[in-house]
Amino acid sequence: MSQFTSLPPRRQEQLMAFNRLLTIMDELREQCPWDRKQTLESLRHLTIEETYELSDAILESNLPEIKKELGDLQLHLIFYAKIASERGTDNGNAGFDMDDVLHAISEKLISRHPHIYANARGELVKADTEQQVKANWEQLKLKEGNKSVLGGVPGSLPALVKAMRIQEKARGAGFDWEEKQQVWEKVEEEMQEFKSEFNVDKGEAIDSQKAEAELGDLLFSLVNYARFIDINPETALERTNKKFIKRFQYLEERAKANGQQLHNMTLAEMDVYWNEAKQV
Repeated sequence: MSQFTSLPPRRQEQLMAFNRLLTIMDELREQCPWDRKQTLESLRHLTIEETYELSDAILESNLPEIKKELGDLQLHLIFYAKIASERGTDNGNAGFDMDDVLHAISEKLISRHPHIYANARGELVKADTEQQVKANWEQLKLKEGNKSVLGGVPGSLPALVKAMRIQEKARGAGFDWEEKQQVWEKVEEEMQEFKSEFNVDKGEAIDSQKAEAELGDLLFSLVNYARFIDINPETALERTNKKFIKRFQYLEERAKANGQQLHNMTLAEMDVYWNEAKQV
């Protein structure tokens, strides 16, 4: 690492730490039966699990846990690169190593930020606002070969997250509402259409397919409004999930402590404990 001695001490420490992990990965891949057995495919579900664990730690604002989960994810990234470096050319695709990964993302970041690093013609592109940066980003991706602005939205994303990403990308292309009041009017419109299909006032049979479609439209419009007021709907819903779990578990504990079982209690009796939980 002598070539890095001219760098600031803290950067040298970071590079040494990264080098240590790369070395450990080499050793584990060679000597550990479990690590030696892993493939890109076998690690996939573990990486997804680690990502959700990181997400939980972030929502809890638990810095020690965030550090731990970031380490786990970093290990996975190095693991994938190590496996790929062992592969020859596969269906025309050559293997790669960690340095290829890091150089590739560095080049992409430089090309995607022409307002900082200049474009291919050496010109700085104007981008004084976040929205201008996003718009430039989407235009650059189209020039790089994306056939659609929405092409970069992963198909396997959870529906709520996907709805927000779709809307963000459409906005980057200039397709968006002008005022949040317009978006709220759309929410109210979709609510009325859902209510109509649901026949809530008439008590008639429900056309489940139409009701489902209208509910989807309503949820999509709510996600849109949340975006306009800078609320992440996925985060908001997950915080509500955690709040409900905490209160319900309090209800269970209080009932058990008093020798009661939930299935034998009335809703009014459970509400007493539920309201207590709100104060905890």
